[in-house]
Amino acid sequence: RVSEQIDYLTADEEDRFVVAQANSLLNDDGTFVEQKVLIRKKGGEVELVAPNDVQYMDVSARQMTSVATAMIPFLEHDDANRALMGSNMQRQSVPLLRSEAPLVGTGMEYRAAVDAGDVITAEKAGVVEEVSADYVTVMNDDGTRTTYRVAKFKRSNQGTCFNQKPIVEEGQRVEFGQVVADGPCTDQGEMALGKNLLVAFMPWEGHNYEDAIILSQRLVQDDVLSSIHIEEHEVDARDTKLGPEEITRDIPNVSEEVLADLDERGIIRIGADVVPGDILVGKVTPKGETELTPEERLLRAIFGEKAREVRDTSLKVPHGEQGKVIGVRVFSRDEGDELPPGVNELVRVYVAQKRKITDGDKLAGRHGNKGVISKVLPVEDMPFLEDGTPVDIVLNPLGVPGRMNVGQVLETHLGWVASRGWKVEGDDAEWKRQLKTLGVDQAEPWTNTATPVFDGAREDDVVGLIASTLPNRDGNRMVEPGGKARLFDGRTGEPYKDPISVGYIYILKLLHLVDDKIHARSTGPYSMITQQPLGGKAQFGGQRFGEMEVWALEAYGAAYALQELLTIKSDDVLGRVKVYEAIVKGENIPEPGIPESFKVLIKEMQSLCLNVEVLSSDGMSIEMRDTDEDVFRAAEELGIDLSRREPSSVEEV
Repeated sequence: RVSEQIDYLTADEEDRFVVAQANSLLNDDGTFVEQKVLIRKKGGEVELVAPNDVQYMDVSARQMTSVATAMIPFLEHDDANRALMGSNMQRQSVPLLRSEAPLVGTGMEYRAAVDAGDVITAEKAGVVEEVSADYVTVMNDDGTRTTYRVAKFKRSNQGTCFNQKPIVEEGQRVEFGQVVADGPCTDQGEMALGKNLLVAFMPWEGHNYEDAIILSQRLVQDDVLSSIHIEEHEVDARDTKLGPEEITRDIPNVSEEVLADLDERGIIRIGADVVPGDILVGKVTPKGETELTPEERLLRAIFGEKAREVRDTSLKVPHGEQGKVIGVRVFSRDEGDELPPGVNELVRVYVAQKRKITDGDKLAGRHGNKGVISKVLPVEDMPFLEDGTPVDIVLNPLGVPGRMNVGQVLETHLGWVASRGWKVEGDDAEWKRQLKTLGVDQAEPWTNTATPVFDGAREDDVVGLIASTLPNRDGNRMVEPGGKARLFDGRTGEPYKDPISVGYIYILKLLHLVDDKIHARSTGPYSMITQQPLGGKAQFGGQRFGEMEVWALEAYGAAYALQELLTIKSDDVLGRVKVYEAIVKGENIPEPGIPESFKVLIKEMQSLCLNVEVLSSDGMSIEMRDTDEDVFRAAEELGIDLSRREPSSVEEV
C-alpha cells in the first residue's frame, strides 16, 4: 500500500530500491490497481513486478525534469536532443509587446512565472485602493498600506525590454501571494514566452525548404511578434596626460544642425530620434601640444586655456543601430558618485526601438523545432480554411519525422481543440469517462489546457477531442478527426489536393534577430600589427577570407580576384591608398604592392637569426620600406594619414 510519507533519496540510495512510476494506477485505499507494476531498479533496468515487491513510488511524473523541460507539452513524444534544444531556446525568447499564455501548457506556467520573481505578488491580503501605471496601492486587512512599485521600460541584460503592467482594478480583493502586476513575459501571472499561431504543415513553393518558415503579413501589421529593444551607450570623461577630457556642446568643426538635439551640457535630449553617426554625447579630448607660434602664444595669453587644441571624441550612434532616446543618466565625481579611478564624469544613454518580425529572424516552438523566416506573405496569399480563415505560419512537414519531435504535432492538434472548445457526448470510452471524472467534458473556445509531462493527454484523448470540437456557425468542424483539414490556395482559391494538418502551435521569437547580425563594410579600422581589417560586426570589421576560401579561388584559377583579396583589399598599405585615389579620380586600378604580412614574416624570420633578404632579378638586395613620393602626396590629398598606423579601433575611426 502506498503511504503519504515522502523520503528524499540520493542517487546512490535510490539505486538500492525498487521504485514504481508516479502515474501507476492506485485504488482509493492506496493499493495498486494492476497485478503487475512497472518499476525501475539499479542500472535503470525497467521490468514488471508484483505489487508486494515495490518499495517506493515516485512522487510526481515531472520530478526528474527541470523547470524549463517541464514546460514542454507532450515531452514524452520528443527525442531527447530536441527536448534539450526546446528547453534551451525558451531562455532565448524575446518579451513581446503583448504576451499571450499558451493554449497548450503543462500546468507549470503559473509557478514558473511567480517563482522567477518577474511578477509582483501581494505581500498581504487586502483590497486594492489605487492603480496607476507606476504604482499599485493595497489597503491590507491588518490596517496597513502597501505600495507596490511597477517597473517601466527597463533594459534587461539581453537588451530586451523589462516592463511590468498592473492586472488588478481599484476595489478588487487580493489574497496573499496573488499576482498584482504582470512581468515582461507573463499573462495573468502565467509564463507567456510566445504566441499561439494557426499553423499548417505543408510545403509552399519551396520557400520553407530546410526549416525555413513562411509567415503571414498579419503578424507584422498587428504587431503580433513585435518586441521593444533597449540599447545602452556609455561614455566617460577621463584625466589624460594632456589634461582632462570634457563633456560639452562646444565641439570643433561641427555644424549647428548636428548639435540641434543636444542640450546645453552636450547630452542628447530625451525623445530624440537618432540614426547611425548621430552625436549622443559631445566630448572633446586635448590634442598633443605642438611647438607654439608667437601668435598662438599671444592668443593663449589673452584667452587662457580655452584656445588649446582639442579633438572631437564624441559618443556617436554605432553602425546599424537607431531608435528613440528614452533615458539619460549622468554620474559625476563632483556630485559624489563612485566612479573608477581617473574618470571624472560618466554618461549613459538608453536608445529604444520597436522591432517588427521580418525575414531572417529566428522562430522556434517548444520542441526544438526552430527555423528562420524566409518570406512574409500578404494575408490574401496565405492558405486558408473552409470558413476563410488564413493560417499565420506555414511549416515544412519534413521537419518532423527525421527529428523525431512528434510532440509538436500533438500540440498542434490539442491547440486546435482548445481554440474551438469541445463538448464530449456519452461515456462509452475510457477517455470520456476520465474527462467526466475531472469535470472537463466540455469547454468554451479559447480555453487554456494543461498536459503535464509524462502524465498528460494521450493520443486517443486528442483524437476523441478533435471529433468533439464545437462546430462553427455553419455547423462545420473544418478539421477531420485525423487532425487534417481541407485548405485552399490563397492565390488561386483552388483547394489543395490533399488534406493538411492544421492547428495552433506556440511559437517563440528568439533573440537571434537579423538586425543584429547584418553587416557590411567598405573601408574601416585595420589591425595595428598585421594591417589587415579587424573582424566582427562590433569592430566594424571585414569578412575573413581564410585558407580554405583561398583554395577555392585557386581551384578556379581566379588569379586576379585572389591577388586583390590578399593585397589591396587586405594589408597592402600603399596599394590601398593608390587604389582609393584611382577610384576617386576614375583611373584604372594600379598593380598591387607588397602585403604587410610578408614584411612581418621577414621580420619574424630575422628575429630567429635568419638573414632573409628580398633580391631583385639582377641579385641586388631590395629595401622593403616603400618610400613612394606619389603615395604620400595622394594620401595627403585624400586626407589619409600614413605617418601613423591606420586606426586600430572603432573609436579612432
